[in-house]
Amino acid sequence: MDGQKDSDNIVTVALRAAISHWFIMVDYGVKAINSDTTSLEKMVIKVGIVGGTGYTGVELLRILAVHPEVSVSCITSRSEAGMPVADMYPNLRGHYDLAFSEPDVAVLGACDLVFFATPHGVAMRMVPELMSAGVRVVDLSADFRLKDLDVWANWYGMAHESPEWAEKAVYGLPEVVRDEIRTAQLVANPGCYPTAVQLGFLPLLEQGLVDPARLIADAKSGASGAGRQGKIGMLHGEIGESFKAYGASGHRHLPEIRQGLSGAAGGDVGVTFVPHLIPMIRGIEATLYAELKNPADFDRLQTLFEERFADEPFVDVMPFGSHPETRSVRGANQCRMALHRQEHSNIVIVSSVIDNLVKGAAGQAVQNMNIMFGLKETMGLEAPALLP
Repeated sequence: MDGQKDSDNIVTVALRAAISHWFIMVDYGVKAINSDTTSLEKMVIKVGIVGGTGYTGVELLRILAVHPEVSVSCITSRSEAGMPVADMYPNLRGHYDLAFSEPDVAVLGACDLVFFATPHGVAMRMVPELMSAGVRVVDLSADFRLKDLDVWANWYGMAHESPEWAEKAVYGLPEVVRDEIRTAQLVANPGCYPTAVQLGFLPLLEQGLVDPARLIADAKSGASGAGRQGKIGMLHGEIGESFKAYGASGHRHLPEIRQGLSGAAGGDVGVTFVPHLIPMIRGIEATLYAELKNPADFDRLQTLFEERFADEPFVDVMPFGSHPETRSVRGANQCRMALHRQEHSNIVIVSSVIDNLVKGAAGQAVQNMNIMFGLKETMGLEAPALLP
């Protein structure tokens, strides 16, 4: 019997020693139990950003600076390599000691997740190697948004170089494909206009209440939507005290909008999309028009929208007849919308507003990251909008 007890004690000691070096996979990362403590110690998500000098890049940095589960380990820029991030963006002084660096796949491959905040054509060339390294990617460019690569090539003027990953990429509109995002290795972050337009039309198309061949999206964006590059047409002296449509004969976001709305409708849609430039920095307002098949359905639309988005943390359905303002979502990862009807018309009017740099870009990218790593979806994105 004593021999059996000694044997049991030896096994117990061996198990304890093994447990002291054991790693447990929990949701988004690894938590280690070491020999000095019995508490679980969380591993922070190591993030890299490719293309950090534009407005989307700095917005990612701003949001991630207060994210409790993220460490930004590298941020790249070929043109500004060596420049401290805080020298370019003084609002980040005291938050980052990083300097911009040349893109290095080996360095990026050591990250848990990489954001691409680059012009089209960059991510598709780098993503395959990162995928092979097991890195997860959220691409904020247009490289992986469209499934029809002939359409993509037509709009972007080049052949797609990563068709395998274009097929596998998940189009990351959380309100539609949250479950797919959870397990995705590559997420294509939706564009700004497509986010505002799709969210506003979704309940109507999902329930088959409107004519899918007669959809109109009349949208307006602030100047930051055009990026940070110096262009004469974007100077304050050119756009101040002015208002204009652009891309009325066809805009690159049109096929993305059509693709998303077709998915919601379960078939082809006909959509007219006209963007406008307004002389403000941030914000998108999309006024959406759709024709009800049965005008009597107007009586249930408010309830339909409220129920559809009841569990969505970043969609706010306002009371019927409200007028959402872009300033009410400035700096927030929020889409705010309201329904309207004029007299006895059978046309549904939806007003949908977002911050083009947050829910329309960096904020939605962080929302996708949170979902991918099993974090609380609102983590790092809970601050209210800025007013005034």
